[in-house]
Amino acid sequence: MASFYLASFCMMLLIKFSVTFASGNVVSNKLEETCIDGVTIALSFGLYLNSCPEAEAIIFSWVESAVSQDPRMAASLLRLHFHDCFVNGCDASVLLDDTPNFSGEKTAAPNLNSLRGFEVIDSIKADLEYACPQTVTCADILAIAARDSVVLSGGLGWEVQMGRKDSLTASKTAANNNIPGPNSNVATLVSNFQNLGLSLQDMVTLSGAHTIGKARCATFSSRLNNNNVGISNSDMNLDFLQSLQQLCSANNNTTLANLDDMTPSTFDNHYYVNLLSGKGLLVSDQVLATGDDDNTREIVQNYVDDPSAFFEDFKNSMIKMGSLPPPTGTNGEIRVNCRVVNQFNY
Repeated sequence: MASFYLASFCMMLLIKFSVTFASGNVVSNKLEETCIDGVTIALSFGLYLNSCPEAEAIIFSWVESAVSQDPRMAASLLRLHFHDCFVNGCDASVLLDDTPNFSGEKTAAPNLNSLRGFEVIDSIKADLEYACPQTVTCADILAIAARDSVVLSGGLGWEVQMGRKDSLTASKTAANNNIPGPNSNVATLVSNFQNLGLSLQDMVTLSGAHTIGKARCATFSSRLNNNNVGISNSDMNLDFLQSLQQLCSANNNTTLANLDDMTPSTFDNHYYVNLLSGKGLLVSDQVLATGDDDNTREIVQNYVDDPSAFFEDFKNSMIKMGSLPPPTGTNGEIRVNCRVVNQFNY
C-alpha cells in the first residue's frame, strides 16, 4: 500500500496501467509529480487490485443501491467528499463522531442537520472489513463513492487515486471556517478555494456539483427576502422567485428545493444554464453569473456552450481536490469503523 505521508518535497501520483474500474474506464500508464507544501503524497490508481480486488465493485454496489432507493443520496455522498477535503485534507475526518477529546465536524454549522449518507458509508466499510480487513481507508471510500455518485447520476466517471489515510482527529472549528457558506460572494468563494490551493476555475467547476441535490429553505432565505450579498433580486427569474416563495411560505426552514430546477437528479451542465437565467438557488451559485467578477461569468458561459468542457474540467478538479493532503506531520491509519479511531475499537 502506498504511504500517504513521505518526507519529500513533491506529491507523487503513482498511476498503474491497464486498470479497469466499475465505471468501465481503463487507466493508461503514466507518472505525474506535483509539489504541495513540501509533502509527498503517494496516491495510486488501482491500489487495491491485489489487496482487495473487489473493493471498487463493493463500493459501487452499495452506492447504486442507495441511489436507487433515494436519488438525492448521490448528491449527499458527493457532498461528504467535498466537506471532508475542505477540512485538513481528504482524511475522512468528517465521518468521526464527537469524543471527549474533540468536537467532530458533524456538528459544525455547515454540516449539522445537513450532511447525509453516513449510514451508507458504514455499510460499505462493514462489507469491506469482511472482505479484506483493515485494507481500504474510509477516506478512499468517500472519494470512490463520490465518483460513483456522479456516474450513477448520468455524469462521466474518472479514475480515483487511492492511498489516503484516515485521520485520528477532527476539527469543528476548521469545518466552520473552511467550508464555503451558501451566502458567500465571489471574493469569499475564491479565498476559501485558494486557501486550499484550488483556483478560481476549480471553484466555478466544482460548484457545478450543485447540478444534483437539494437545499433547505433556510440556506436560500436571503434570496427570497432581497437581502443578498453582491446580487439583487433583479438578477433572479421572477417566476422562479415566486415558486420558491410559495414553497417556503410555511416558514418551515427544513423544506427542500432542487438546486437544479431543470434536471434535479441528472449530472449535466444545466446548473450553469440556470445561472444565466437567474435561477441559481443559493447566493453562492448566482454570484458566479451575476456577481462582480467577469472571470466567473465567462467560465459559466463556456460551460453552457460546451458541456463536454464542464465534464472534463470537473473530472480534473475532483482529482485535484481529492489529492488535498492533511497538515504536514499528521499521522493517519486505516479505521475499522469510520466513526471512531481504532484505539476505541479494541
